[in-house]
Amino acid sequence: MALERLQKILARGGVASRRKAEELIISGRVKVDGRIVSELGARADPDRSRIEVDGRPVLREPFVYLVFNKPRNVVSTMSDPAGRPTVAEYLKRAGARVVPVGRLDFGTTGTLLLTNDGDFALGLLHPRKQSPKVYVAEVDGVVEDRDLSRWRSSIEIDGRPTRPAEVTRLAVEGNATHLRIVLREGRNRQIHRLGESTGFKVKQLDRRSFAGITAEGLAPGHYRPLTRAELERLRKEYGVPKELPAGRSEPPARRRGEARPRAYRAAPSVDRNTRRPERERHSGPADPSRGRGGNRKR
Repeated sequence: MALERLQKILARGGVASRRKAEELIISGRVKVDGRIVSELGARADPDRSRIEVDGRPVLREPFVYLVFNKPRNVVSTMSDPAGRPTVAEYLKRAGARVVPVGRLDFGTTGTLLLTNDGDFALGLLHPRKQSPKVYVAEVDGVVEDRDLSRWRSSIEIDGRPTRPAEVTRLAVEGNATHLRIVLREGRNRQIHRLGESTGFKVKQLDRRSFAGITAEGLAPGHYRPLTRAELERLRKEYGVPKELPAGRSEPPARRRGEARPRAYRAAPSVDRNTRRPERERHSGPADPSRGRGGNRKR
């Protein structure tokens, strides 16, 4: 019998976040096999126990693993006190209450993984795993060879030194330089701070891949499930997901007779003043290594 913390079961069942689930437990609104449970350390078997919130049964959600092409000026959280557009607005048809694996800055575009499997997220984000995150940055000014060594140096963030980044110059166009940057940790605004420390302002930043998963082929604001082959590779390299789904990770079942889309289009962001949908335009930096078409929608 596999016992799990009750708040984890509630979160995975789409009832609430773990923090909100803890509040539900403390307030006595959760029952396990007909008995009220109000202790935060309580555990239950999600497959055998009858778990209820306010008298309604909690059904275990299947694990969902998605890759999303995040547009510019979208917050990579499920809600925002300032009322800015969030990734949640693009994932209303995801079929589960997914959350981002790590974050991207408000103005950063590109690959963002989302899941309702907490162990999957922790496995990819654990510092020991050093999962690579590949970015293309456009910076002001011409980055010479002597400048690259400074880009590859460790800097201090929140009192701790960073791991040196892997930095390659892709091209120089006028008074701008395109850099390929690989990070193996997730520190707050690390690339922007690298730019500040070297005297080169980061104008645009696009994450091309995370742990080898890319959003290539997805237009900004679109997502797709990870394939079984991708999940198998992640499990081999990072130990997650702990169990592979029976089929490939899929959003909810489509209507009868409806064709399966190649990618799942998300809801557009909304201007909260006019309440009219705004069309997102891809604003990620060009990747000169891809040739003249490098800045088209991916």
